[in-house]
Amino acid sequence: MRWQTTAILAVVLLALGAFYYVYEIRGGPERAKVEAQKGRLWTVDAADVTEVELRRGGEVVTLKREPDGWRLVGPVTARGDRGKVDETLTTLTTARVDREIESAPTRLEAYGLDKPAAVVTLRLKNGRQLGLQLGVKNPTGVWVYAREADKPAVFVVSDTVLRDVTRPLADLRDKTVLAFGQRQVTAFEVVTPEETLAVEQVDGRWRLTRPVALAADAETVTAFLDKLGSTRIKEFVAESPKSLAPYGLVRPLRVSIHTGRDKDRATASLLIGSVDKAKQGAYAMRPGESSVLLLPAEAWAIVPKNVAVLRNKVVVEVDRDKVARVDLESPKGKVALTQEQNRWRIVAPENLPADQVESGALLFKLRDLKAQAFLTDDASGIPRYLARPTVRVTVTETGAAAPTTVLLAPAPDRRGGKAMAYAAVAGRGPVVIVGADALDGLARSVTELRDRTVLPALEPRDVKTVRVRAGGQTVVVERSGEADWRMVEGGAGAAKGANVENLLYTLRGLKWNAIAAPGGQDPVRYGLDAPTFEVTLLRAGGAEIATVLVGRHEGDHAYVKLKVLPAIYAVDTKALGELPKIPDDFKG
Repeated sequence: MRWQTTAILAVVLLALGAFYYVYEIRGGPERAKVEAQKGRLWTVDAADVTEVELRRGGEVVTLKREPDGWRLVGPVTARGDRGKVDETLTTLTTARVDREIESAPTRLEAYGLDKPAAVVTLRLKNGRQLGLQLGVKNPTGVWVYAREADKPAVFVVSDTVLRDVTRPLADLRDKTVLAFGQRQVTAFEVVTPEETLAVEQVDGRWRLTRPVALAADAETVTAFLDKLGSTRIKEFVAESPKSLAPYGLVRPLRVSIHTGRDKDRATASLLIGSVDKAKQGAYAMRPGESSVLLLPAEAWAIVPKNVAVLRNKVVVEVDRDKVARVDLESPKGKVALTQEQNRWRIVAPENLPADQVESGALLFKLRDLKAQAFLTDDASGIPRYLARPTVRVTVTETGAAAPTTVLLAPAPDRRGGKAMAYAAVAGRGPVVIVGADALDGLARSVTELRDRTVLPALEPRDVKTVRVRAGGQTVVVERSGEADWRMVEGGAGAAKGANVENLLYTLRGLKWNAIAAPGGQDPVRYGLDAPTFEVTLLRAGGAEIATVLVGRHEGDHAYVKLKVLPAIYAVDTKALGELPKIPDDFKG
């Protein structure tokens, strides 16, 4: 190819590239914008509108844009529903003229424009004003007749324009009861005709400061703020009524929510009156506003109205990571556990490995103790209610000045058909009522807390060979992969790996319920002189991990033992499961 041809082609490519850049890259968005505006009634952005006026019948609705949304200034003064107002405004600013019906109409009544169903006025940032009159729908019902202010031509636009500008006033009002961010709340007050409840957040914790100084219940406070913040107005009942008595708002309950601190502190308040059972709601007002509101009935129920509801109901605070020792005294005996590096061990009445789940659950049950009622605010009621505690739990925490002891005893009364118990922190109180299930949950024997795993050190992945004997037959399988097994005795070829793995994991999780014979006495009694099932686990190289013997089944339990140890255990037959049949359940 001659150099002149190459140069010409280069110039052509450059020209094409320049054309593509100018036409598609630079000019594309502008063309798209022009295309989107084709047929539109107005080429204006919704963000340019500062005021909306909707005249429909005898009502004039006026909305003005504010930095944080919209405000209704007529016929009532109130916050506007930002979503609904913006939706209406978008419908108006993107409305398209489908077709012109008549350029110079002589009979406006034919289109319902002599007495328009709605007259819309939009005022823009630049001072410009746009107007639109809407009449009746055309025969198809899909379009509505319209014309611009000061222009004679009649055209049709989508009936959604009429629908949106004639929304009920209530739809354009903000339904938020109180606007606040829950994370920014630093305090709140509930003023009832009887007393004032004041709650503040101090060092990340909620505390009652009036009428008494007490720790507040964090769950109750959080739930109250969350539900109040999400409550929406059901109905706008009345504007500037002559009397507030019918709504119970003469002496209302007052809720004040404080956000921020010092000079940045802001307060949002709500007045709550009576509950209207017929309307399933509660009447309310906001200070400084004239509207009587109807809130969901739950709005009354969620407000804490006394100290008992707000105060902290946790019987004892326990930091699991700091607990070094737990001492239990109950009808099941005395047990002491220690914790080191997040591992529990029984140290009394004998030194034994502990069940980590059962031991850790003690602290969770202790921390979950919640007062259902307060009998005394201090330790003064302990001699009366807890002179002879049934359960005593003493927790020793690292760095604590002294151990903390929780006392529990059955209570004679019932609540909601359930048995109750007394509880208190020894020497400190308060004395409270808790559910009686706490007695069973915290009264644990050494047997219930010790590690009852039959094979505590078993790791299925360490098993290379499994030998199973049952019904006079023997099967031996060897691992040939991560979860693949092959039969080497009692059959040949691939084995059912899933069945082998299930057996290993059943043995690893197997726990005994009781020690039937600590010294292995009378094996005939337990069917272990001639086991019905025997499984031997071997490591790579042939070293034996364990041999488990299964004897007689009696009701809901079976007897098992390890070949090298004398003790005979009773285990739950459900935990043991259905043992594999030899050799069929191992054949691949």
